[in-house]
Amino acid sequence: MTILVVDDDPVIRSGLRWAFTDGYRVLEAGTREEAVEQLQRERIDVVLSDLRLPPALDAISEGLAVVEAARAMRPSVPVIVVTGSEAKKAALEAVRRGAYGFFEKPFDPEEVLHIVHQAARAHQLEQEIIRLRSELMGSRGFAHLIGASTALEATLKQARAVSETCATVLLTGENGTGKELLARAIHEESTRAGEPFVAVSCAALPESLIESELFGHEKGAFTGAAQMRKGRFELADGGTLFLDEISELTPNVQVKLLRVLQERAFERVGGTKTIEVDIRLIAACNSDLEKDVETGRFRRDLFFRLNVIPLILPPLRQRPEDITMLAAHFASKAAEKHKRTSPELDPELIEALLEYDWPGNVRELENVIERLVVLTAGSRLGCEFLPEKMQRALPKDTAVTDETTLEGAMVALKHRIIAAALKTEGGNKVAAAKRLGISRSYLHRLIHELGIAEPDAPALRK
Repeated sequence: MTILVVDDDPVIRSGLRWAFTDGYRVLEAGTREEAVEQLQRERIDVVLSDLRLPPALDAISEGLAVVEAARAMRPSVPVIVVTGSEAKKAALEAVRRGAYGFFEKPFDPEEVLHIVHQAARAHQLEQEIIRLRSELMGSRGFAHLIGASTALEATLKQARAVSETCATVLLTGENGTGKELLARAIHEESTRAGEPFVAVSCAALPESLIESELFGHEKGAFTGAAQMRKGRFELADGGTLFLDEISELTPNVQVKLLRVLQERAFERVGGTKTIEVDIRLIAACNSDLEKDVETGRFRRDLFFRLNVIPLILPPLRQRPEDITMLAAHFASKAAEKHKRTSPELDPELIEALLEYDWPGNVRELENVIERLVVLTAGSRLGCEFLPEKMQRALPKDTAVTDETTLEGAMVALKHRIIAAALKTEGGNKVAAAKRLGISRSYLHRLIHELGIAEPDAPALRK
């Protein structure tokens, strides 16, 4: 892990070099120009820079320039600034320009070490997201079905095998799990890929029109039928017909669908000519179709015709390891759509996404990420604009604090440092106080003042 220390005082640079021993490689720069040179030449994980740098020792423009240069050259590299007590407003300005955080002189080396370590971990996470995004962009086949979880991979493995055949498929999964995406993937990987893929939501069609929509109608078949119209089965001839929410079909249409599956033929509404079609049928539902069979809502013989290859799409709450990958993909997609710079995901946001149970599944996650991209002014997505229901579910130590004021920024920084130390030490306040370089009594007071939720600790710890 490489840290770039930028300070015109060689004593401070030496002290920080001494503090970062195990596992750290420390580079030094005394001016903005030297810092830029190091950023161009070396692979940096964290930049730690004083705000007051020569030649403008009476101003902070050089320090701010380091922040801006680092953000421009290496957007994912966190920059932490150091300032005197008289320049707090400047430090807040640096944070607004993209700095990860700031320290006030004199600082505790242990505290510096802790936050630099946090920043480095955030950088490593962002690099992993970039790597995964690159892999996804270069992938083929089922590329738009993103995830590497065991639950999803088991379904995709079966889907890949099914795509090589013309077998009828029944997809089951909650709303928003991606049933239509999977149906399209099966079609695109099949020998019918060059033919039409026609999708129909059975729940969205009025009962009076569903038969006409599926099988078409002849001119004059009913009031308003001014001309002959082909139905979805004809439009999908040679390709794939996807019937979503198939449990919503009326008993009359279920009978006609059963005949089509048996004979691959039908008549348009109001017609007598038998029309033969060559289609591959993929059906989907968000409920247990077998229960509908038991209650008499769905025909048993039709169920067995549809249930040749059953595939189940797991809900997002059962594949949490896919959430970060999906969020990064949706952030990039939303940024392109709204002409924004591709954003980074704050570690606290990722924690919040992992804590939520996602009743709306992948579709809900995509909507939340797009909301954050649209509302966030900077290039890092945080928890600030999460929907209210997700804000309420956040634990106290990740709740959003108003950082638009100097006081708010200081409180938020203290909160993050102390909560992280307690979590790292498993709730052991003696060890946490030692890690932070403060007394145990002062730590107790800060925990109370900041309302920090303490991790569960063993009974002997206090």
